[in-house]
Amino acid sequence: MKKILIFTLFILSSNVIEAQFIKEKSITAQIGYGLSAPNNSVDNTINKGFFAQGELVLKLKSWIEIRPYAGLILTNSNGKNQDGNPTNEKAESKALLIGAKTRVRAPIKWVAPYLEIGLGTSIGKFETNTAFYNIEKSGIIYHIPFSVGLELGKNNNFDLGFAYYIQPSVEQFAGAVAIGISFPI
Repeated sequence: MKKILIFTLFILSSNVIEAQFIKEKSITAQIGYGLSAPNNSVDNTINKGFFAQGELVLKLKSWIEIRPYAGLILTNSNGKNQDGNPTNEKAESKALLIGAKTRVRAPIKWVAPYLEIGLGTSIGKFETNTAFYNIEKSGIIYHIPFSVGLELGKNNNFDLGFAYYIQPSVEQFAGAVAIGISFPI
C-alpha cells in the first residue's frame, strides 16, 4: 500500500514540475486516410477508413522529440480485397489510440525526414478474419506505433507521413497516410 501511495504522489507531482531539458512545446493535429490489414492474408485485404490524432510535442533537442498522443482510427470492410474481388477476409479497427512516441528527425529547414517509434494502448473493437485467424476482441490492447515521414516548411510545422500501429494481440495493424500541422504553445 505504501508503494502505491508513493507512486501516486510521484505521478501527481510530476505534472506540476517543469523540466528544464524541454526546449520547446507545441501541439500537432493530424488527419488522414485510415487503413487496417491483417498480418497474414491470402486475399491481400486492406480495409479503409478515417484517422485523426493530436500530439503534444516536447522538443528535447533539434533532432529528438517526445510525443504523447491521442488519436482515433475507424476502418470498415466493404467485402472486397485490394483488387476489387469479393472476399470474406477483413481486419477492422474502431479504436481510440493513446500512447507516447519518440521522434528522431534530421534538423533541416524546409524538408526534414523523421522516424518515430513508441508504445501505446488501443481501446475499442477489433476484428480480424482470414484463413489463419478468426479474432473478435473488444477492450484494451497494446500497440507499437511506428511512423516515417517529412516535416515541411521553413519552421517544419507541416507534416506528411505514414503512421502505423502494430497490434499483435489481434494479428493486424492499423495505419494512415496523414497530413498534420503544428502550433507552438
